[in-house]
Amino acid sequence: MLVKTLSEVGLVGCVKQKKKVRSRVKDLYTSELFAKARRYAETHYDKWFILSAKYHLVESNDYIDTYDETLNEKTRAERKDWSEVVFEQIRDILPSPSSCTLYFHAGEKYREFLIRLLLDAGYSVRTPLEGLRIGKQLSWYKGHRA
Repeated sequence: MLVKTLSEVGLVGCVKQKKKVRSRVKDLYTSELFAKARRYAETHYDKWFILSAKYHLVESNDYIDTYDETLNEKTRAERKDWSEVVFEQIRDILPSPSSCTLYFHAGEKYREFLIRLLLDAGYSVRTPLEGLRIGKQLSWYKGHRA
């Protein structure tokens, strides 16, 4: 589905803690960090997606089966391939690069190759939590409530 007009898009990384059953993507992940990132994305961005290690770029209201996979366990080549798939999904779904800014709420492994692909294509990219450990990320979300 092509999204025609957006200005700010959130990209939230998946987490290891999940429900054990098929769920709506935004409800599948159960960690405190994901809950805070979700809440922030829902209130601050025009649209938001989940970056899933298994399913790539996923719309928050889609349903998926639970899984036990993380980019942290993938090889460099596998992470690069994953990033290329996500990049193509973003290009297919989002409007032209000049019409939106992408905000990453995801760990380094989710950003390492993807950001370069996006920047080279002309997308504007922001990483508001870059360099923050989990405790500092939780504090950041607490300080940036809607």
